[in-house]
Formats: sequence, structure tokens, C-alpha cells
Amino acid sequence: MDRELFNQRGKKSFRQKLRSDQTEAEKLLWFQLRDRRLDGWKFRRQQGVGPFIVDFYCPEAKLVVELDGDSHFEPGAQDKDVHRETFLNDNGLRVLRFTNLDVYDSIDSVVDIIRQNLS
Repeated sequence: MDRELFNQRGKKSFRQKLRSDQTEAEKLLWFQLRDRRLDGWKFRRQQGVGPFIVDFYCPEAKLVVELDGDSHFEPGAQDKDVHRETFLNDNGLRVLRFTNLDVYDSIDSVVDIIRQNLS
């Protein structure tokens, strides 16, 4: 894995804190993705990618899964999300975004969409 892009050392403790302070939606989705439960695909949580930390990342598929909580709907947040997604796309990664409500209301549909984007 390229240290220039992935998991830069300076953010290690912050990534660890995010893993220990997961939202309920992140916990629910992580249960579905961890230990290669989704058709054998390996996912990592709170993966550093450049200056950003993404919620979930599948290295084999170069797929990022982001869960948007309330803070993503505040003024200015959409511009930050566009900047972040552009950076990820420019580095060859595909991004799927879901709201926390999507996970709470229809986790099976969320998992199906992720599955469809893995191949």
C-alpha cells in the first residue's frame, strides 16, 4: 500500500479514535462488512486516503463507502464533500455515499448496492 496516499502516519491516533467512537450506523454497516462477510471482500474502516479518512474502504475493488450523518447537511459541508470525492476519484477510487438513515431504514438495500459495485 502506498504510504503517500494511504494511512499516513500522522493521522494514526485519529483513525484509531474514530474506530473506537463509531456512530450506530457505522457499527451496523461494519457488522455486515467485517471479516470478509460480504462475498469474501476485505473492507477496512476509518482508512486514511491522502488528507482524508474514509468510513470504509475495499482495497481490491478500490471502493470507498461513506456514511453521511447530520454534519454533512450543514452549510458548507456539501462543498467539502465534493472536494473530498473529487480527490478520491482523481486517485482512482470510486465512492458510494449513504445517509445514516439509509442504513437504519434499509441496510439490506445498502449492502446490495455495495455488492453491485464490488465487481
